[in-house]
Amino acid sequence: MRALYLNYLAPIMMLCLDIGNTHIYGGLLDQKEICLRFRFPSAQSCTSDTFGIFLRNVIRENHFVAANVKSICISSVVPALDYSIVAACKKYFSITPISIKPTTKTGLTIATDNPNELGADRIANAVGAIAQFPGKNLAIFDFGTATTACAISKDSVYIGGAIFPGFKLSMGALSSKTALLSDVDILKPENTLGKNTQSQLQIGIYYSQLGAVNEILRQWQNTVFKDEPAIVIATGGYAQLLMQETIFDVNLPDLVLDGLRLIWEMNHN
Repeated sequence: MRALYLNYLAPIMMLCLDIGNTHIYGGLLDQKEICLRFRFPSAQSCTSDTFGIFLRNVIRENHFVAANVKSICISSVVPALDYSIVAACKKYFSITPISIKPTTKTGLTIATDNPNELGADRIANAVGAIAQFPGKNLAIFDFGTATTACAISKDSVYIGGAIFPGFKLSMGALSSKTALLSDVDILKPENTLGKNTQSQLQIGIYYSQLGAVNEILRQWQNTVFKDEPAIVIATGGYAQLLMQETIFDVNLPDLVLDGLRLIWEMNHN
């Protein structure tokens, strides 16, 4: 009962929302602590009322108070949802959120051909990683609908990256574009030699991701980081599948939420 009582006394809380192609991944933060995580499907459009009511309900049902939310920060790679999500924040929380853009103050230098193309989630990931590993070269792999790779130098410069189909997208492409293949469970195979169609699909999907990561890292080590060490970070919904591999230094599932919080703090004043 005491824990429940303290939740209701929380004076100032923040909502962080990462709008992705499959889910909106959200977090409710009390200071720097993430006290609630939730997901909302983003595969289909929603109205401001649908999402606003969802937010207030998920906060209430987890024994927090929506009125304690005083700030909201958003990263989005789904422009079609942006208007409804921002409108929901204004209508149901009376807050105009900060929406991350390449021009938003982040402390990150974006050294790409067109900085406006860089996804807001990748910016937030970079900011969150830099805060945890200051002065280090960073290679961030985000395993979501697409798998993204980001290279950040030790002086906080976003150098560039790569994008390739993620676990689920690869599975969907195979099952939808071939006559005899269907969806299988996405998991780490026991070996690399499949004896049936299901296991062969699982092997192909898993090791295509692992192989891509290994090759990208191998080349980055020589050409991007100039043989200096880099911290290799995994994040995203499917990152846990690869955590038995030795190529990653750490898995940070809340990296994007940490980055959103930090960016909001930089822009608060």
